[in-house]
Amino acid sequence: MSETPPAHPNRLDRTGPFFAAIWLFFLLDPLLEGWRHRDEVAGVVGLLATLAFAATYMALWVQVRSNRMRLVDNPPVRFVVGYLGTLVVLGAVMVATLGAVGMTSAVYLAVGCVMVLPARMAGPIVVVLVVGSLSLSAVEGWGSQVGLAFAILAASVAVLGMRTVMRRNLALLQAEQENAGLAVEAERSRFARDLHDILGHSLTVITVKAELAQRLLDVDPERARTEIADLERLSRDALSDVRRAVEGYRELTLPGELARARVALAAAEIEARLPTAADEVPSELRELFAWTVREGVTNVIRHSGARSCEVRLTPTSAEVIDDGAGSDAEGAGSGLAGLRERAASVGAAVVIHHLSPGFSLQVVRP
Repeated sequence: MSETPPAHPNRLDRTGPFFAAIWLFFLLDPLLEGWRHRDEVAGVVGLLATLAFAATYMALWVQVRSNRMRLVDNPPVRFVVGYLGTLVVLGAVMVATLGAVGMTSAVYLAVGCVMVLPARMAGPIVVVLVVGSLSLSAVEGWGSQVGLAFAILAASVAVLGMRTVMRRNLALLQAEQENAGLAVEAERSRFARDLHDILGHSLTVITVKAELAQRLLDVDPERARTEIADLERLSRDALSDVRRAVEGYRELTLPGELARARVALAAAEIEARLPTAADEVPSELRELFAWTVREGVTNVIRHSGARSCEVRLTPTSAEVIDDGAGSDAEGAGSGLAGLRERAASVGAAVVIHHLSPGFSLQVVRP
């Protein structure tokens, strides 16, 4: 049986024991009967047995508050035997000391069986309790027990229905929790992969340039200064990419878009020829070129029917080329319209070429 309690108990978890306690008012008759005979040993024993019976019955509901799965999965045999055995013994004492009124315990015993036993086992026990209570009608002075039999049956059916509904609800909850866990794990893996793609090459280039600059300090100071300037630019670009990835994970970064393009093209079974670095692209054009890669690769996958796709990057241009048929909506697509607006904002232009065969989407800043 699962021992994992819900992470955040809901209102039912908090109020469940309260509603279960309300139904204990049916034990008022045995309590009053024991109180009327409190000057007799049988009355006192019956009174105490009734109180103990009520406490034992409620113990399950209190435990359910911290672990609702006990109403769904089958509890351990030791728990079932101890719980039902205690109810049976206390119920028998109530009947022996208080008479017919003590048979009220049979209703709670039936409910307890339905709660902690599989339906195939609880059903026969409920039937035995119903038949047994009806047979007691023949006992002199006990009167008709039809009402008790009906109460046993009705309570058992009601609790069975409740347990079935909770079983289904908890199964859905477990499925949602598993899906949420898988989604978090997938997002964590994707973030780690994207962060690696963003930083891996940049840090390698920074390391190589730092080593080169150190060797050039005494040999060629001018070139060393150039390498150090490149180091500063590369580090700022890498920092900018990381900030965008962390602060707005789904914001576009050029290295991240290249990484995602590679995965998307592979999934579409399109041969990808992509640059391994974007270091030569100026900082002010990186976001625009990232949008270019996204829009171009998206169109290749959706519309082109291409077998191969190539992305070319220069300090002033980004181009996506495929060997397919191109897009029929190239002039009116909202993606291309947005790309034109972004390009215009930095003084660039979107250029479309129909090749034979193929299609080229290029963004160029003169």
